[in-house]
Amino acid sequence: MSTLAQRLRFGPRLRFGLQLFVTLAACVFLVAPVLMSILAGVTRNYFIGIRSGLTLQWLAQVWELYRQTIYLSLQVALTCVAVTLVIGVPAAYVLAKSRSRLTRLVEELLVLPIAVPGLATGLALILTYGGLREFRASWLFILVGHVLFTLPFMVRSVLAVMTTIDLNTLEEGAASLGASFRQRLFGVIVPNVRSGILAGALMVVTLSIGEFNITWMLHTPLTQTIPVGLADTYASMRLEIGSAYTIVFFVMIIPLLIAMQMISGRRRPARIVETADAGAARE
Repeated sequence: MSTLAQRLRFGPRLRFGLQLFVTLAACVFLVAPVLMSILAGVTRNYFIGIRSGLTLQWLAQVWELYRQTIYLSLQVALTCVAVTLVIGVPAAYVLAKSRSRLTRLVEELLVLPIAVPGLATGLALILTYGGLREFRASWLFILVGHVLFTLPFMVRSVLAVMTTIDLNTLEEGAASLGASFRQRLFGVIVPNVRSGILAGALMVVTLSIGEFNITWMLHTPLTQTIPVGLADTYASMRLEIGSAYTIVFFVMIIPLLIAMQMISGRRRPARIVETADAGAARE
């Protein structure tokens, strides 16, 4: 009996040890290439190794040669967030209010840009708008592709929060106080779905900065973004410069990913926000 009891006590420890080992092995498998790339970006000669010394000259060269791609990526990403907010939040509100077959069909159609390969989406945009030379050569052409790709993520993020709150009760309560539709939208609905909006915005930023397939099809030599510039450095320059470019990408994208995880975990309970004084005046 004592031996059986010891085995039963040892069983959970063994399972925990195996789970811990698998988790650590997966982390090492995923993180090791990142660390190797970062190390290559600060090594004088990657083929010699750390013995050649550490340097920041490759980062300086990346900044000198490709800083315009960094500025353009941020410009496209922030503009993409603004556009998806203007389109995505009202779209999510309509989908949440009307759960008919038509709205469900529209919701499924929104996912098509994700299901279709980015190269195919880029090719479709070129065939449709390629004749507009000024538009084709501007960064706005890339913005259109990014909006098509990231809009479903914004809509789904906001819609997920809207479906967890009693949207009709909140609106009815605000309407009973005399609030107009605009006051209900910006005073009640938006504050209660703020976590979804923030999570969606951060997701759109990270996806836009890291998007390669659509951007590769739509870009010109003067409208390169970070992923396209990264591919260019790996194809035409030293491995150290490409790795240094990867460091710049990590510095930009990892804080956004961490912030997205932190904000998406903060789901505040639904509440009726005090609306405009006009409602109280009508009482």
